[in-house]
Amino acid sequence: MRVSNVTVRKRLLLALIVGILIFLVIDVRLGYVQFYLGDMLTARAKDSWSRNIPFEPERGQIVDRNGVPLATNISAPTVWVVPRQIKDPAMTAEKLASVLDMSKEKAYREITQKESIVRIKEGRKISHEKAKEIRALGLEGVYIGEDSKRHYPNGSYLSHVLGFAGVDNQGLMGLEKYYDKELSGERGSVQFYANAKGERMNDMADDYEPPTKGLDLKLTIDSKIQTIVERELDIAKAKYNPDGIIAIAMNPNNGEILAMSSRPTFDPAKFQSVPQEVYNRNLPVWMTYEPGSTFKIITLAAALNEGKVDLEKEHFHDSGSVKVAGATLKCWKRGGHGDQSFLEVVENSCNPGFVELGERLGKEKLFKYIKDFGFGQKTGIDLQGEGTGILFNMNRVGPVELATTAFGQGVSVTPIQQVTAVAAAVNGGVLYQPYIAKELVDPVTHEVVMRNTPVEKRRVITEETSKEIRHALESVVAQGTGGKAFVDSYRVGGKTGTAQKAQGGRYLENNYIVSFMGFAPADDPQIVVYVAVDNPKGVTAFGGTISAPIVGNIMEDSLTAMDVKPRKKQIEKEVKWPDTPLIKLPDFVGMERKELQQQLVNLRIDASGEGDVVVSQSPEPGTKLKEGSKIRLYFGKGD
Repeated sequence: MRVSNVTVRKRLLLALIVGILIFLVIDVRLGYVQFYLGDMLTARAKDSWSRNIPFEPERGQIVDRNGVPLATNISAPTVWVVPRQIKDPAMTAEKLASVLDMSKEKAYREITQKESIVRIKEGRKISHEKAKEIRALGLEGVYIGEDSKRHYPNGSYLSHVLGFAGVDNQGLMGLEKYYDKELSGERGSVQFYANAKGERMNDMADDYEPPTKGLDLKLTIDSKIQTIVERELDIAKAKYNPDGIIAIAMNPNNGEILAMSSRPTFDPAKFQSVPQEVYNRNLPVWMTYEPGSTFKIITLAAALNEGKVDLEKEHFHDSGSVKVAGATLKCWKRGGHGDQSFLEVVENSCNPGFVELGERLGKEKLFKYIKDFGFGQKTGIDLQGEGTGILFNMNRVGPVELATTAFGQGVSVTPIQQVTAVAAAVNGGVLYQPYIAKELVDPVTHEVVMRNTPVEKRRVITEETSKEIRHALESVVAQGTGGKAFVDSYRVGGKTGTAQKAQGGRYLENNYIVSFMGFAPADDPQIVVYVAVDNPKGVTAFGGTISAPIVGNIMEDSLTAMDVKPRKKQIEKEVKWPDTPLIKLPDFVGMERKELQQQLVNLRIDASGEGDVVVSQSPEPGTKLKEGSKIRLYFGKGD
């Protein structure tokens, strides 16, 4: 059958239209893929070709309040391999093994894994010398990635507070863990491209995404004071060989920790070399024990604030012991102190006198103050592992428990609780939350991202009561059991503590924690220092003979470091054997040489200048010196 021309033309037109439609669909699809999906598909393709060599971020530094570095970073390269790019695995394994001190067999297993990229374990955080050796080998498929590791420039200095970071730069202990998220930063990378065979595509440029460094952490710690504390603890450890030592220094007016240390200690960079209980226990916040007589400060504060005692006018007779509900509670001094004012009760740390104060208060009042001062609960300091201590259940507090609590026996407290409570007792009566992290700072912009500020928990006693406490505790140092903490020209207050250690419900024989709590200046406290020595060996253990001089040394040097001016008004120190009286320097200016012979019997002169008349002297008039001390006199011609 013959088809007409009209039909042919219709069929050609239909075929043309269909063809145009098909090509149009193809063009639209190609355009959609090219222009709309192009970037996404290219990115997917590049992802399938890409290999990432991670660049770990630098962990934020930890510095003291003045910017002194306490925890920093050092560069430590890491070895990565792309197994598919290695053409001669046996040769590559042998050369890598020789540099990285690993077996050839293990190196071979590592570099032949069926992974796109592999990190060599023995090649983690290597020295720059080793990294240079590996680069010099020119091994295909072997790369050096930038990495860093934590560095503690001062070794064991402040170790329990700082803690340490692990091999992956993750915080594992101390402030490193507490502020791990803020210190960590974000990972970067170098991205290169390889084909399906793993061969590098040199026609495509590498992509570099820099890591973001972690925030820097500024502490309240003052390195000058911390160094003094570390020095004194090292001396005490060598001298007494104790089971442990604890020290805390705090600003009583805002809760800032100025120094914190303990023994035994450890080097954060070598924490694996010491038992876990050494690095895992920050004793100043973790350890709980009976405080002994330092706790009497709380009883004194409560009694004064409630108007239960007049320290100057009221008297108490101490026969050496007191009977309470059939129990005999002894004073530390055999035979007792006899008749004494209540100020002397404080100076002498007389147990029966404090039992009397406890009875005057009653258990409800005394325990209310104990809890208000923060005992039996965490202080909230920004450190891990803080203990809560143990107080008597009120239902079980009878006359004996009330009496022993009044002089610091039968309750369990932490060092940080004691420091915080005593700070409140002497700062005017306000309890502050202690803290050790001051600021988080952006290392690039130096912008302060987070700032901790003082937290007032509550007022515990009145300002007038606090003033009375300061005077009483200054008398303890000048006239009483705390004499070894006396610092000439500075008004130091404090309280001794000697507590028998308990174990398994019984007190241990000849095993004591001896402590001293000090503060200065007594008229305007700027620092509170607490030191506790656990079971000192080879000595008769008393807080006044062992811990008090340690606190005195810390206090004297710290006050100087803090630029605290000496005080002219000071309670005169009572001279006790074997102490010798101090000599108060007169004003020698204007005196002739022959006059000096009558004045300087017990002092040595370093003279300079010509003439017969003193024109200047050092130290200044009024300074107190030990016998045999050297003074410098400058001579000239008189007017």
